[in-house]
Amino acid sequence: MITDAQVERWLREDVGHHDVTNQVPGETTGRLVAKEAGIAAGLEAAEAVFDYLGVDVVDRLEEGTAVDPGDVALRVEGPAREVLRGERVAVNLAGHASGIATQTRRAVDEARTESDDVRIAATRKTTPGLRGLEKRAVVAGGGDTHRLDLSHMVMVKDNHVAELGLEDAVAHFRERTSFATKIEVEVETVEDAPRAAEAGADIVLLDNMAPDETAAAVDRLDEASTDALTEASGGIELEDVAAYAATGVDVVSMGSLTHSAPSLDLSFRTGD
Repeated sequence: MITDAQVERWLREDVGHHDVTNQVPGETTGRLVAKEAGIAAGLEAAEAVFDYLGVDVVDRLEEGTAVDPGDVALRVEGPAREVLRGERVAVNLAGHASGIATQTRRAVDEARTESDDVRIAATRKTTPGLRGLEKRAVVAGGGDTHRLDLSHMVMVKDNHVAELGLEDAVAHFRERTSFATKIEVEVETVEDAPRAAEAGADIVLLDNMAPDETAAAVDRLDEASTDALTEASGGIELEDVAAYAATGVDVVSMGSLTHSAPSLDLSFRTGD
């Protein structure tokens, strides 16, 4: 849910304490227009901004809709001053989210050239204060959110292994979690992949491995007859996705979906 408090912060940052620029009388209409092809997202957030300002959103596309240059993603009508006050915040939110959704869709399409089953997932490398927006944008692009926050799953990373040891770390966290909480274990070598599964990992994260190493680790886990899911992660870019999808992993996770996706070019126009 997008709260009024979030919208207030977004608007306060842009409007400031003495907005003269938007002191425009009368009523008007406005439309959010795509200037390049991509996947629309963040429109729910844009609508929340206009709703907060008392501007009516009369039409908007569904999240995840493909747009071409000139397509209208959202239409509003209301007091000119409030339409103009909401304009830039709405464009920034929707442009940022649509860029993430577009990048995610490209990654999914790349993965589908090799596998119909592998999932493309985001990570927790999100912008503070915008995680909800960014994670929803990943879903709009056809991706998986992965963990929304630390409470959704235990991830045993290299620092935990350094402190406790792999097997002891898994046992330590298993004692402290609900039966419904999954445990993922990060490994950096092919040999450690079956060790993690045997220790009780529900998901084995194959971190910073090249595609050939990833494929070898997946094979080792298959030989061990484990039910653990496999995830490839670590600096994976769009051009790498097909190679990782071909390894047989269940999930390819990409921090670049949220921290490096360029905004989709959108503009806001008032009047007819």
